[in-house]
Amino acid sequence: MENTPTHVADDATLALLGKKQVLKRRFAFISLFGFAVCELITWETVLALFAQAFSNGGPAGAIYGFMIAWASTLSVYTVISELASMAPIAGGQYYWVYMLAPAKYKTIGSYVIGWLTSLAWIATVATETLFAGTIIQGIMVLDYPGYDNKAWEGTLLTWAVIAGCIFVNVIIPAWLPRFEVFILVFHIAGFIAILVTLLVMTPELGTNASVWQTSLNEGGWPTQGLSYCVGFLGNVATFVGADASVHLAEEVSNAALNIPRAILGAMLINGAVGFAMMVTILYCVGDVKSVLETATGFPFIQVFANSTNNIAGASVMAAVVLMLTWSCAIGITTTASRMTWSFARDNGLPGSRWLSRVNTRTRVPVNAVIAVTACAALLTLIYIGSYTAFNDVISLTITGFYGSYFLPAALLLYHRIKGNVLPRGSVVTPPSLTNEKTTADTDVFASHYDQPTSNPLQATVISTPLIWGPWHIPGIFGIINNAYACTYMIFVIFWSVWPPETPVTASTMNYSVVVTGGVMILSAIWYYVRAKKIYRGPLIDEGVVEVMAGGAAGK
Repeated sequence: MENTPTHVADDATLALLGKKQVLKRRFAFISLFGFAVCELITWETVLALFAQAFSNGGPAGAIYGFMIAWASTLSVYTVISELASMAPIAGGQYYWVYMLAPAKYKTIGSYVIGWLTSLAWIATVATETLFAGTIIQGIMVLDYPGYDNKAWEGTLLTWAVIAGCIFVNVIIPAWLPRFEVFILVFHIAGFIAILVTLLVMTPELGTNASVWQTSLNEGGWPTQGLSYCVGFLGNVATFVGADASVHLAEEVSNAALNIPRAILGAMLINGAVGFAMMVTILYCVGDVKSVLETATGFPFIQVFANSTNNIAGASVMAAVVLMLTWSCAIGITTTASRMTWSFARDNGLPGSRWLSRVNTRTRVPVNAVIAVTACAALLTLIYIGSYTAFNDVISLTITGFYGSYFLPAALLLYHRIKGNVLPRGSVVTPPSLTNEKTTADTDVFASHYDQPTSNPLQATVISTPLIWGPWHIPGIFGIINNAYACTYMIFVIFWSVWPPETPVTASTMNYSVVVTGGVMILSAIWYYVRAKKIYRGPLIDEGVVEVMAGGAAGK
């Protein structure tokens, strides 16, 4: 399979981006599509997070906010898809920033975005696995009312979920594409089963007015408009992480075309089923007080129990959500490890030499998998002491991601307005190769497999021509979409740092601006203190210099 014409073309495209093929291209379109759909798990996330938009905005705010978030996030991921089609590489955002930024800011810009993206994905691993671990606790509370769920027990259950993620990614990675196809089917089947069960078994559905025309301001904001904007972030969160497919670019056949198809197809399907579930849960919510104050910790579990009036049935329904959340965590672990591995091979992280190794048998970056899951497990220890503090640390899941999307999207907007991006098929002169000296302990041409070479060589930094890939929105329509996406991202980043309610106390304060800003500031400081001597930007692997020097036609 590795020597098919498609894989040969993929390897050549990757070589033009300066990288040697070291991972195995296991994913075809259908398995990547399943992966993309299951990483969003939108209808499941709607169940888990609908209370946020419900409390600030009410049912009407949740529904109309979902529509806006769906359409606007589709715009954002359209731009991400264009970038992925231009440069399908596991590094994603930090590579694109280096490719698009002015020469003066290429290196530091890509370095900061590399850190922001890497930590955002690690925070997402911690978030998703904790979701799964605490859903298990919620089911136990439902089944055994006398059970007193403790935070430390939730952390231990989360570690069990993490262990499952490691097992799939390290021991049986060859099963992952087939697993994603199965989960795609399970995702749709579970949606239909839960949707029908709720609509059929709920004793009394809400009225049209209670769902479509009712607004709430439980956060105590001065105006309803402010309440809508604060609650809107609950809908934004349901679509975070659709760029997961980008970081599998070096494991996908026909990546420049299949990644955009998978991302946008997943957004369309997940948006549709997510909207249907949002409307359904609002019609079936019943006793709002019992739902929002449920001892299970998850309002959707209480909705299941109230609607079915059957503990066993509600437990099975919650177990479906649990299994899909766990499956999502497995894929997020895959994505986080590929992002970490990619940044490490360009010397962007401490211990890069160790993190960038790839297992010779499975062709998986095992060390990176272990590193991201270990960091996530350590983050969940914070949950034992304070759930608020844990939320502050993992707040990178919105602010960090959107910050990492905004910079390359804004740079692309500049270049497309200026007409700097050449049409697909353009013949270009050989890309320039910038020679930079690295420190003695950096072997930038080393094999990324378990047996690193020992002779450090002179680093060559990539300088990629800007050529549209096989997928993009042409002309003025592309500019309009790109401009709207950038505007929307600024809106999301601004509101993502607002607290959920007033008056603001230490326990309700939103510290995401501190966490995200801290990551960016500290990484910039560290760049000038130490990393500037090591990190030069995306490096060219041994064996592809000849390909780079030979020039390229549009990919």
